[in-house]
Amino acid sequence: MRATREYHSLDQARQTVADRLDRARVPGLFDRFDWFASLHHHCFPDMPVRILHGQEDGQEGWLFLLSPAPRRVSAIANWYSFNWSPVFDGAPDAAVQHRLVEAMARQLLKSHAQIDLYPLEETGPLVSALRQAGWFTVQRPMGGRYLLDVNGRSFADYWAARPGKLRNLVRRKGRNSPYALSIESRLTDALWRDYVDVHARSWKQAEPDAGLDFLRDLAGRESAAGTLRLGFARIDGRAVATQFWTIEHGVALIHKLSHDSAHDGGSPGTLLSHRMFAQAIDQDRVSRIDYGTGDNGYKRDWMERRIALHRIDAFNPRYVSNWLPAARTAISALVG
Repeated sequence: MRATREYHSLDQARQTVADRLDRARVPGLFDRFDWFASLHHHCFPDMPVRILHGQEDGQEGWLFLLSPAPRRVSAIANWYSFNWSPVFDGAPDAAVQHRLVEAMARQLLKSHAQIDLYPLEETGPLVSALRQAGWFTVQRPMGGRYLLDVNGRSFADYWAARPGKLRNLVRRKGRNSPYALSIESRLTDALWRDYVDVHARSWKQAEPDAGLDFLRDLAGRESAAGTLRLGFARIDGRAVATQFWTIEHGVALIHKLSHDSAHDGGSPGTLLSHRMFAQAIDQDRVSRIDYGTGDNGYKRDWMERRIALHRIDAFNPRYVSNWLPAARTAISALVG
């Protein structure tokens, strides 16, 4: 027996989810209810949500979506999200997952004209379910993610395989370096002030307050769980580079890097990366390090594998106004 419900608020959905999508039951950070709730609260507070909940014989599936425009829904995701996908509870097999997603997609077909989903790793099953539900669906590659599979190596073995240019840089800049390096696993107000101070002086565009509030919320949760790794490079006591990682179930996620551009010549960010990778591999014994979304060139020096990310655009053919945009999107995907 299959049933599908749609929720228009996270508070309403939370009552149904209870503890089924919490840390104890969901291993992946980006599939947890708290991840979606915090992302929406801090980064999309004025945007309605559409949360689909499917059930079949004790198995459950969820689609966490935003409604950025009338009759249109998108993934609750942004640049902080390494991946978005349907979320399942009860470990349903592939056939049940397909039926749950198809049923939720049919529910959306009743009231929505368009769906866009990004970033996605696996698209085949999702595209198939959307099409069988009646959506005209286009998928296309859009960016990628860089990964390092440690495969039991020590940090020394990993480091010996890095490009000579990177190893030489760390050797030169590390010799008589003025920077004190540290990695913290427990967040304090003082540490967060240091983090914000570095980011304000970073070469990156300044983080919006909403983004910093989201990261502070994430850091607090991960600190309480013991998964936070907040790295700093300091000179004369002042932080000039910082890195925000989390490590859980043998996987290290690199969420955010920042450094004071006035110290580019000393490469404190590179020296801090060297320390962070060393601790993750030799002390935390991770099996994988994930550098997140983005095809930044420097990631290739540290990582060994790239996976493509994809976007799905789905159009409800019952809306005549969708026909031309659907055709243009399909042509664009073919040309691209």
